Amino acid sequence: MNILVCIKQVPGSNKVEVDPVTGVLKRNSADAKLNPYDLYALETGLRLREQYGGSVSVLTMGPPQAKAILYEAFAMGADRGCLITDRKFGGADVLATSYTLSQGIKRFGDFDLILCGLQTTDGDTAQVGPELSEQLDIPCVCNVRQIKEVQDKTICVEMEMSEDMEALQVAFPCLLTVQKDIYEPRLPSYKKAKETCERTIEMYTLTDMADTDEHHYGLDGSPTQVQRIFPPEVHKAQEIWQGTGQELADRLHQLLKQQKFIV
Repeated sequence: MNILVCIKQVPGSNKVEVDPVTGVLKRNSADAKLNPYDLYALETGLRLREQYGGSVSVLTMGPPQAKAILYEAFAMGADRGCLITDRKFGGADVLATSYTLSQGIKRFGDFDLILCGLQTTDGDTAQVGPELSEQLDIPCVCNVRQIKEVQDKTICVEMEMSEDMEALQVAFPCLLTVQKDIYEPRLPSYKKAKETCERTIEMYTLTDMADTDEHHYGLDGSPTQVQRIFPPEVHKAQEIWQGTGQELADRLHQLLKQQKFIV
């Protein structure tokens, strides 16, 4: 089975800078890490390879330093890596991102199964996976919490719905977005990290894509624009109230009314 896992480098904390003109994160200035949800997708791919054979490739889109998470994936057991990077890809919304990823995947190879984390911690839209499947014209199942069976041409999965579970059999090639309780991710191996620290990573820019029209990528290719991004405000002011339970409840009730949380 030829498996591809899409991963992303995300800010390691909420202390990030925002470009005042474009309104997008300055990823070059932030501490970064592998998106936690993508660890579960990677673990799923590695376990499927161990059980059914094949290969696990990883692909990411971002600035050049995003290669770090590809090497982290190598240390966990991934076989190949690809970085899609170009300044013209910057500021992409979910539509432009999924289109760029689809162009890169077509350049990278043919895959039976594409795995994505349910969402990312910097956007939380959970839309890139489904939109990527549309761009590639393959079936997609989201919220997968269990791989039940793999056959020659199909995979049977369990998908979590709002009130129940649903079992689906999907033909290859297909895309799955997996939940964080599907498997416990393994730790990176120091031995594998040493063995793969110089492994070649394929890198694609706009000129490597089948579609080289820059208006289809980045901010130009994004129909939605971010108006404002800002870190949450931290308030350290506090009050200590004393009194009986009834007095404290009445005081809290009045405060909530003054703040217009209740009427």
